[in-house]
Amino acid sequence: MSDTHPEPPATSTLGRWLLVGGRGMLGQDVAAALCAAGVAPTVAGSAELDVRDAAACDEAVAGADVVVNCAAYTAVDDAESEEAAAFAVNAVGAHHLAVASARHGARLVHVSTDYVFAGTASEPYAEDAPVAPRSAYGRTKLAGEWAVQASGADALVVRTAWLYGAGGRCFPRTIAGALSQRDVLDVVADQVGQPTWTVDVARVVLDLVRVHAPAGTYHATSGGQGTWHDLAQAVARAAGADPERVRPTTSEQFVRPAPRPAYSVLGHDALLTAGVEPIGPWQERFEVAAPSVLGGQEG
Repeated sequence: MSDTHPEPPATSTLGRWLLVGGRGMLGQDVAAALCAAGVAPTVAGSAELDVRDAAACDEAVAGADVVVNCAAYTAVDDAESEEAAAFAVNAVGAHHLAVASARHGARLVHVSTDYVFAGTASEPYAEDAPVAPRSAYGRTKLAGEWAVQASGADALVVRTAWLYGAGGRCFPRTIAGALSQRDVLDVVADQVGQPTWTVDVARVVLDLVRVHAPAGTYHATSGGQGTWHDLAQAVARAAGADPERVRPTTSEQFVRPAPRPAYSVLGHDALLTAGVEPIGPWQERFEVAAPSVLGGQEG
């Protein structure tokens, strides 16, 4: 069904971990963080575990102390015309893993998204702020949150946003590749969020489990805020290019099938209350991340 991430011995004070969706960009960094902490997680990608299969989920979760669900249908624009397919993974799959976790007594960490919010706020969204998704992707992810919360599982819902990392396609790598081929780029400057490194999210996930954080909702995003244009200029600087080659434009110039939240800044009070250090300012974290993220860029 799945394999075990190589290296350290399976025995650990953190227990036995099942990492679902462990082949993706975030999953790879969670696996690496676990290995560094002395845990050999069982890693299940979509080829090893179909979260739409309730029986398979129950079998996979049996014996695990902690289950991390990074599996998701993340094609935001495609979800507008394939909402049932997105729902099957993001909501039904989450339900299957949550029910199995409750049945077998495993702690569940379920990864969610800023897209559950309308994106119309002017100050950071608190963990208990009203939800109002505007896209099919957001609706299916919110349904997954509700399924997890209704399952009776000992569950942590961890929302994140604007992810980038070395293990997959992401905005910084796309921008770096485009800068190598074009003189100037136009990037939207009217969407505000928190660019977040998957390595940092992985650390937050481990810390939440380590401190036995109460079941509930947490936000794992970088501190501060910026626009896609800000991030693209940071990428240019990191790549040794003139940031002025990145020009600001508006969302109206880049109409997409799925609406993007105009404001995706999340608050971190629940992390602080649980005794977990929030992620630092996005600019500082990107400077640390850039060598590994851009060093493996896809063209």
